[in-house]
Amino acid sequence: MPYIGQKPHDKVVTASEISDGIITADKLASDSVTTAKIADNGVTTAKINADAVTDAKVADDVIGTEHLTAGEVDTTALGADAVTAAKIADNAISEEHLDSTVITGLTALGEAPADTDEFLVSDGGTLKKIDYSYIKGEANSPYFRAYIGGSSNLSDNVTTKVVYDTTSWNVGGTYATGTYRWTPGVQGRYFIHAQVTINWSDSAADRIDLLIRKNGSNVIYRRLKSGGNFGGNESSTIVSGTVDLDSDDYVEVFCEQHSGSTRGYSGNSAYNFWEGFLIATY
Repeated sequence: MPYIGQKPHDKVVTASEISDGIITADKLASDSVTTAKIADNGVTTAKINADAVTDAKVADDVIGTEHLTAGEVDTTALGADAVTAAKIADNAISEEHLDSTVITGLTALGEAPADTDEFLVSDGGTLKKIDYSYIKGEANSPYFRAYIGGSSNLSDNVTTKVVYDTTSWNVGGTYATGTYRWTPGVQGRYFIHAQVTINWSDSAADRIDLLIRKNGSNVIYRRLKSGGNFGGNESSTIVSGTVDLDSDDYVEVFCEQHSGSTRGYSGNSAYNFWEGFLIATY
């Protein structure tokens, strides 16, 4: 092929013959720069446009917690039901996180609670659960019934504590058979009933006083007068009433007979007994 002027060289232009910075962006054809032409680690953050990296360009499981800025994940980034119990730290949920409708009484008990049924209680502000067996108690508890187990005597004209030394029941364990004293231990209003039956060998008896004392002072009093003659048989005196007691108050029964001589009463749970039970707390 003929040429006008000097024939072009067949020599290929190498990189060493291209001056630095001589090739500008407009000299590059579209799609001419491929991944093979980019050096490893050649693309820096400065070369990437804002929002240029989409989720399709991020490999699965490649983003870890170290890539997340503190406080960056908000509720809009979480899917419904995404947070499971395994993802919640122990003791992380407190009362301010609970909706007022979370705990309801919509499901009513169809029968009395079982001993292992649980209730929620606040222990100094800390929510705890407790079995029903620990709180159910018994109706009108504490309560007791005591009677004279053996024979005893009452001196004439002497106020004497009645020796109720045996219990029929003692719920709460608050009656003391050694001192014949009941200390309920629970503040409240109580009903108390006492009975003494005395054996008269003659008709000289004049009267019997039966007293319930609270902390040593009379609170309920009954006097049975005969007019000088009980007929030489047994006679029973009964006293009963309500008493308000604090947790450390105690009650006792005393008896005084006027016949001119010592009289006896026998052990009998039907004739010589006293009892008490809680009516209400306050």
